[in-house]
Amino acid sequence: MAPLRLPPPGAQDPLDYPAVRLFTDRAVAVRHDFAVTPDNLAQVVGVCASLDGLPLAIELAAARLRTLSLAEVAERLDDRFMLLSRGSRTALPRHQTLRAVVAWSWDLLDPEEQQLARRLTVFVGGARVEAVRQVCDAGPDLLESLAEKSLIELSGGRFRMLETIRAYGAERLAEAGEVTATRAAHAGYALDLATTADAHLRTRDQLPWLARLDEESDDLHAALRWAADTGRLDLGLRLLAHLACYWWLRGYRTIGSHLAADLLERVGEEIPDGLEEEYALCLLTAGAEGRGGPRVQKWAVEVALAVRQRMPFRLEFLTMMLALFTGPPDEPMDREPLLLVATPWTLALSRSGDGFACYLEGDLPGAKAAFSESLAEFQAIGERWGMTQVLSGLQDLAVQEGDHVTALTLADRALGLAEELGASADAAEYLCRKADCVVHLGELADAEAIYLRAAERARRVGSLEMQARAHLGLGLAARLDGRPGDARAYTEQALAEVPDTWFSSGDIKVRAHAALGWLALDAGELTAAWSAFATAIEQAVSPIYLIGSSAVEGLAETARRSGDLDLAARLPAMMPAELAHVARSAGRQ
Repeated sequence: MAPLRLPPPGAQDPLDYPAVRLFTDRAVAVRHDFAVTPDNLAQVVGVCASLDGLPLAIELAAARLRTLSLAEVAERLDDRFMLLSRGSRTALPRHQTLRAVVAWSWDLLDPEEQQLARRLTVFVGGARVEAVRQVCDAGPDLLESLAEKSLIELSGGRFRMLETIRAYGAERLAEAGEVTATRAAHAGYALDLATTADAHLRTRDQLPWLARLDEESDDLHAALRWAADTGRLDLGLRLLAHLACYWWLRGYRTIGSHLAADLLERVGEEIPDGLEEEYALCLLTAGAEGRGGPRVQKWAVEVALAVRQRMPFRLEFLTMMLALFTGPPDEPMDREPLLLVATPWTLALSRSGDGFACYLEGDLPGAKAAFSESLAEFQAIGERWGMTQVLSGLQDLAVQEGDHVTALTLADRALGLAEELGASADAAEYLCRKADCVVHLGELADAEAIYLRAAERARRVGSLEMQARAHLGLGLAARLDGRPGDARAYTEQALAEVPDTWFSSGDIKVRAHAALGWLALDAGELTAAWSAFATAIEQAVSPIYLIGSSAVEGLAETARRSGDLDLAARLPAMMPAELAHVARSAGRQ
């Protein structure tokens, strides 16, 4: 039952591969008008791959084209044993159906081999030897025996089961009454692995552990879903809490948010005793990407403010997630008490929070000192994600000082670290930051190319926020290049794309409305310009966001062009609330 070779992704000529040739030959035998074309090639390859390249399965699937379309065959492969239940009338009985041939091979196994084979079906992405030992209570000798009999295959250090065999084995697992016990063992293994890995994710060893979690991600997520579906909510909360940092560093935030929201729906609003931090991380992970709607986001802020008093936390990563909802501290934290109990990563993060607090207050020297100290602390422990955050703060300071060459260097450093982490959404952000600097340096064509790279990177990982950020940058570059039509189209696209649920998206909206204001001002449309700048300023008034300086400058310039020189002079010095009031009031006149 050895499988035939399948074309790898992107193969130049899939028809050269035995599995595809066999399907094509058998299909033509039952339907003389059948031909592989560019329109159906992907489906043919998909059917062969779904059937693991098994010759009998491919022959049976092709034979069903006598009465079904290719699309119908592909759709019904989820129940492959029912679909492929009729084969050649002249074949031996054991070869007449796919189920029969798998059963025949299965029956050749001894009881210990059958037990291992059925228990292996709980693994989604294959398993290392140590995982098999913990979950299936079996060692390498039995694994090698199954491999010799073509029931499993060894690839990249992991034993993987063909999906056809796995589907059959899952039925046998249920018959043996072992589903619950084996899945519980599988979830226990997932929790042990996630807990061990999480302790290394904020150290210089983070890259190999991120790679290990990537390798196991299908099984980690399957274990989490099983815990949620079967009401093992304590287990689910602990597992999710130790996966949250992995999702964040790797840029898998949408996946994590979906899983967190699903678990949260089952847990409800009652916080389990002793799992307050796990519950908070679950809530914040769901709320950060907007899952669950405004109710969950409001609830997340309330929980964040409540648990903030418990710092430092058992779960290090909760410190970072908390800051998303509560913002940086109102004033620099007293580090003396923290030195006694906090981890080096938490200390470095708290120092970066001091930097952002100083920046928001306009204390640029204090911000630079705090960021520099935080960067040194993150470098000492080798934690790349923390370094990127501090480098972005230092870049903002350099931009404030008009030093775009230094800002470009800092953006490049942050981009390199994000690339090392494999964090595509973060890399898209640093590409945008780099392009911003290039715009200020006057290289508009280069900047547009970088923004386009950022947009494509963001599109591939589904980051609407960074896609909007890139399109906003393209609008700025187009405006400066004298293409107002392109500038408006890109800016309106950014406004349409930016989600309403992500806190930093507020900055994109502020900048987009300000950009529309400048476009209106360029066109001499003073009323439209004032309205756009006023909208930007109103949205910027928040404990988290700085007032958009571009919008304030634009409002003052609009007032000057309208002949109100006194107002134009006073606007830049106004406090945020007064500024928003004036913007709204004048806009209604």
